[in-house]
Amino acid sequence: MKTKSFKIIIQQSAIIIAAVLFFNKCGPAVDEIEPFCEDLQEHIEILSSDDFEGRAPSTPGGLKTVEYIESEFEKIGLEPAVNGSYRQAVPLIEITPSNISDLSISGEETEMSFRYYDEMMVNSVRLGAEEVNLSNSELVFVGYGINAPEYNWNDYEGVDVEGKTVVILVNDPGYATGDEDMFTGNAMTYYGRWTYKFEEAARQGADAALIVHQTGPAGYEWNVVSTSWSGPNLDLDAERDVMPLLVEGWIHKDVAEKIFEEAGTSLSEISEMAVQPDFSPVHLGLAASVNFNNSYRTSESYNVIGYIEGSVHPEESFVYMGHWDHLGMTETEEGEIEIYNGAVDNATGTAGVICLAQKFMELDEAPERTVVFMAVTAEESGLLGSRYYAENPLFPLATTVAGINMDALNVYGPTHDVSVIGYGSSDLDKYIRRHASAQNRRLEPDEYPERGYYYRSDHFSMARFGVPMIYAKGGSDYIGRDEEYSRMVSEDYAKRYHMPGDIIHDLWDYDGLHQDLWLFFNIGLELTNSDDFPNWVEGNEFRAIRDETASERSR
Repeated sequence: MKTKSFKIIIQQSAIIIAAVLFFNKCGPAVDEIEPFCEDLQEHIEILSSDDFEGRAPSTPGGLKTVEYIESEFEKIGLEPAVNGSYRQAVPLIEITPSNISDLSISGEETEMSFRYYDEMMVNSVRLGAEEVNLSNSELVFVGYGINAPEYNWNDYEGVDVEGKTVVILVNDPGYATGDEDMFTGNAMTYYGRWTYKFEEAARQGADAALIVHQTGPAGYEWNVVSTSWSGPNLDLDAERDVMPLLVEGWIHKDVAEKIFEEAGTSLSEISEMAVQPDFSPVHLGLAASVNFNNSYRTSESYNVIGYIEGSVHPEESFVYMGHWDHLGMTETEEGEIEIYNGAVDNATGTAGVICLAQKFMELDEAPERTVVFMAVTAEESGLLGSRYYAENPLFPLATTVAGINMDALNVYGPTHDVSVIGYGSSDLDKYIRRHASAQNRRLEPDEYPERGYYYRSDHFSMARFGVPMIYAKGGSDYIGRDEEYSRMVSEDYAKRYHMPGDIIHDLWDYDGLHQDLWLFFNIGLELTNSDDFPNWVEGNEFRAIRDETASERSR
């Protein structure tokens, strides 16, 4: 037994040393960056061109994108993952609300109305609800709307909200207090995400949920809610374990102030109550009403998935993923067509998946573990493609070692640092640190942990099923540049994000992309030739589900 253990240690050490030496040969340090992939720029230029019409799912441009990725996978020589095909069909349903009434809040002596778009946003993802009518539904304030046994926290304890409308604060108590011993302090947990809050309200039997928008804890201003929630919404065309809420909604902070004032309190006062461990839900003595119509259109989009079978342990897999979709096209009031090309978000990540597949295929020997390359659909509509894969995996999640998600990679030049979203959450930090050090780079935690970025891209779909995932990219300390350049980059991308201006332009410097792809390659190279099964740190919200599947990992 001792001899075997020693042998494994020697083998693993050799792999690590080989990976670092390989990097020093093929992926030099920051002052001399060798191109990772000769076709990288061409892939991005093609995917973000007007010909692809903004890559919206279930559109001609979306289908053209799928065809392009699968043709590249075929040229590279990847094995198709879906019964001889690279396409995993993702059933989608487009839900379009119309005739949306004001939100009416009534009490014994009051009647208030709030306008759609400016003051409130509502929709319904309950299938078949063509006429949505929430009528005089009792309002109950449930704090942060969290039921988290591992934090000894249950905002629903002692209250029956069946058939009622719950009012919920965004984020979680740790953000509000800054107390590191409460949840994870300033860093948002999964329980702080609005998606969780709607899911939990549905599990509790509520008819509707209204989240109070506040810019700080939400991480974005009201206009992000109003623009993202207006118009058609995509969802998976599939049954859910729990019936979705009849109405999911947001209310502006000013609206919340008026509602709480009418209930005899204030937003600040009731927020103070919500962070107390002995918080009890508050019946507000008011009722909510809103009605609208829904129309439905079903469609099908595709995740594009190929793989290289492992030479020793093919049943164990490592995943590279990135979403291929973007926002498509819109028509302006003047009748002009605007294309949301999505060059950074996420032609870069899609091209990265293709290039990584090519690099692994060029190895003299296949890795010991299977390597999966996945370009997923409908991320912009709520991580739908990755969610569908996680709920219908082609490679068992219990034996999926880990993965790397690439979303909106760095195009502004190489950096001295690597920004790690979700830093400190899993064993994967040590792998990032080791290979970043080989590049003479340092790790930096997420600059805005309170915004919950770890829960806002496709890696989250895998993480919630227990698979440790890396979401990292070039930081903000640009090589040979000053702080003014970093500020300019931040401002430049902010004005282009989810806008027609997300195109290739004069500020692009591909060395940053090559630098990060070398990093991602070497992390995957080590883990696909290793016996390691990384886990989440103790206390992480995804640790329990990973531990539950431990018996399915044979070594």
